[in-house]
Amino acid sequence: MVTQIKLGGITVDVVKKGIKNIHLSVYPPTGSVRISAPLRMDINNIRVFAITKLPWIKNQQQKLSEQARETPREYLNRESHFVWGKRYLLTIYESKQSQSVELKHNRMLLYVRPGADENKKMAIIEEWYRTQLKHAMMPLLAKWEQLIGVKVEQFYVQRMKTKWGSCNSNAHSIRLNTDLAKKPKECLEYIVVHEMVHILESTHNARFVMLMDRFMPKWQFYRDVLNRLPIRYEHWDY
Repeated sequence: MVTQIKLGGITVDVVKKGIKNIHLSVYPPTGSVRISAPLRMDINNIRVFAITKLPWIKNQQQKLSEQARETPREYLNRESHFVWGKRYLLTIYESKQSQSVELKHNRMLLYVRPGADENKKMAIIEEWYRTQLKHAMMPLLAKWEQLIGVKVEQFYVQRMKTKWGSCNSNAHSIRLNTDLAKKPKECLEYIVVHEMVHILESTHNARFVMLMDRFMPKWQFYRDVLNRLPIRYEHWDY
């Protein structure tokens, strides 16, 4: 059940779950706000929490309103797709052989079975992006585990609605957004370092900034590059 609270002109959807901690999210593309709260938490305490986060909420909504969007993908011939920041034109081949994706010069070759619909084409390409990201992460983890002095026990690659990555500092695990395979590789490296530093410091406090400055002095430049790039165009359900 969803309860709504009003904070001036901002509507916040509140959902109570069997969780330990309260979570706040601002969702693209419109900046809708949602709080997931423990079942035991009183609605008035949730409201107080939301009020303390108002500056952050407004900042996130402003970022979303300013960020460019990709055009909707229809998975047609000569449609643009990006891999590691480079633009490729989609070329579709129908074949009874294995379904796959291949890059050749400036083209992304998509092999599908005859009659494959848009959803099937999307699924094949999305899985290919996921595989590319997993392969690219391995040497980065090996490099930065040595430099930062932490061990990533598990990593996951998935479509994420509001973040480029996340970290569970207790489990030493990180998650990365599949769409990072579309962005320049230095942006991926920045996110990997960002999430690995969260194993040492779970919040974005002064110590976190100090650690990022130490390990990756240009991290804010890479962050700004990533945040200026277009993000996926779609309707976000949550």
